[in-house]
Amino acid sequence: MIKLFSVVLLFLCPIFLRAQPPKANYPTTQAYGKINKEDLEMKSCDFEKDANAEVLFDKGDVSMDASYNLSFERHVRIKIFNDKGKGVANIHIPYFDINLLENINNVQAETINLNNGNIEITKIDRSLIYRKRIDKISSEVVFAFPNVQPGSVVEYKYILSSKNLGNFPDWYFQTEIPTRYSQFSADMPNLLHYRTLQMTKLPLVINNEATKAMINIPSLRVEPYMSSLKDNAERMFYQLSGVDGLFLNFSSTWPDLGKNEVKYEDFGEQFKRKLAGEDVILTKVKNLKTDEEKIAVIFDEVKNSMRWNDINVRYTNDGTSLAWDKKTGNSTEINLMVYHLLTKAGIKAYPMLVSTRNHGKVNPAYTSEYQFNKTVTYIPVDSAKYYILDATDKFADCNTIPEDLLDSYGLYVDRDDERSSLFFIANKQPVRQVVYVNAEIKPDGKMNGTAQLSSFSYHRLNAISKYKTDGEKKYIDYLRDDDNNLQISSLILDNMDKEDQPLVQKINFNFDLAGSDGNYIYINPNIFTSLHKNPFLNETRTTDISFGFLDDYQITGNYKIPDGYKIDALPKNISLSMPDKTITFKRFMGEQDGAVVVRYVISRKAALFFYENYPDFHEFYKKMYEMLNEQIVLKKS
Repeated sequence: MIKLFSVVLLFLCPIFLRAQPPKANYPTTQAYGKINKEDLEMKSCDFEKDANAEVLFDKGDVSMDASYNLSFERHVRIKIFNDKGKGVANIHIPYFDINLLENINNVQAETINLNNGNIEITKIDRSLIYRKRIDKISSEVVFAFPNVQPGSVVEYKYILSSKNLGNFPDWYFQTEIPTRYSQFSADMPNLLHYRTLQMTKLPLVINNEATKAMINIPSLRVEPYMSSLKDNAERMFYQLSGVDGLFLNFSSTWPDLGKNEVKYEDFGEQFKRKLAGEDVILTKVKNLKTDEEKIAVIFDEVKNSMRWNDINVRYTNDGTSLAWDKKTGNSTEINLMVYHLLTKAGIKAYPMLVSTRNHGKVNPAYTSEYQFNKTVTYIPVDSAKYYILDATDKFADCNTIPEDLLDSYGLYVDRDDERSSLFFIANKQPVRQVVYVNAEIKPDGKMNGTAQLSSFSYHRLNAISKYKTDGEKKYIDYLRDDDNNLQISSLILDNMDKEDQPLVQKINFNFDLAGSDGNYIYINPNIFTSLHKNPFLNETRTTDISFGFLDDYQITGNYKIPDGYKIDALPKNISLSMPDKTITFKRFMGEQDGAVVVRYVISRKAALFFYENYPDFHEFYKKMYEMLNEQIVLKKS
């Protein structure tokens, strides 16, 4: 699965670019083992005071020897401020070792402490640096630093050697802890041409053809509804585009990449591998009338027969036949089984390389197989309908596009017709959630009643997954939102096994209304929803907001007023919207037949919101949650 560039370059005379960064008035790098006492005495990060640890510097240098073997030397030094920061002292360095394509060598690691004012260095015992097999094409070097304590500085250094000119190292300036200085340099022959894809917002203090450097880089923190850390980090990618003197095109297109992928034994060669006992399944679907029925039966057969080993990779490890026999496989093995059985049943389907949300969105401008970490099955039906099947999820249904893949690209491949293409994965239909509460309020400030929650699509699947994974008791606590005043006496879930129907949750409840004092009763009708706490409280944001899907949330309530009470304060009817109308909120309240009738409607017509527009977004959510939680007040007559 590793794309090799078989290029005869030995006859070419290299001219190297040697970059000498200018002297700077800010901290940069130091030689291995040499450290300023000030760094050991430092108590916190200058530009991020609450950080548990800080990368003092991260330096990467790429070069090439006379035989055109690529060498990547990396030197990392990290300061640990407290016990919470000690986790950074566990190091994993992955590499591709298939066919000796890559290797990690010259590993050095040491812990530096200040002991009674003296610098004390503890080198790691080389026997504690070991190699661990990940799968059949990759391994990792693993070690942990000795004698680590708050105040320690740890540093390590290694060289990754590669025979693959196309596998140029990616560089991430930004990580989950702040970085004081990050530098990447390339000392490469002039005859090699690499295309640079630079995704940075922060300024570079060194920015020339060979060297890029950045200082005082804040940690990349998880924010509500962000995509992956990888998508949002300050980073640079490189891609081989040409070699002087050779009339070869290294600027691979997506169709070219797809053609190459199907040639590999651990991907394309698995498409037609027979599965033991497959004839029984194919006989079962043979007489089904519609393709929809056949797709559903085959999908469920594989989903219910196989156990996913929690590994997402874009290639097979054991192969589909052996994984089928073992009833355990990685994501690509399991989903290629679905593809194989569908094609044997006469369904026109395609294997599709995809990237999960945590792995990062696929950038169509960067043609690389490394952007993908999974295979699913794609079935186009017509211009408006298609299936994307992932049988690794035990709670998935074949009619719902996997939420983990939304708003990114997949590359579907057709071995027979030798074609492939990028496809944008999206769900354009708003996903509905309907909440209806019917309750009676008692003069003593208690309320009892029923609620019905109708959940469609992703709301349905997420509820079923949570219920079956956590169990009923924890699920009821989740519905109560840990409010001890709200008690659920019964819960019935209907349509759990009916994929074409909404999940209907029927609830009987009792509620002690907080703040009621015999003269006033206070009611917050925002119950049995997922809209209690505003996830966007922070005034600023550094990442885009990625919901994945559109939403249509409706909440309706009918609250009978107790005898001897009347409405003292009723929130006003109101309509609120974002400046571009992508999100709207409407609230309706009134009195009818001795009851307070309430209705909230939230419509979100976009799945992605850019961080540049966060001030408007933040203000909208602040107002919306205030209105969602505004109380109704009843007063004793």
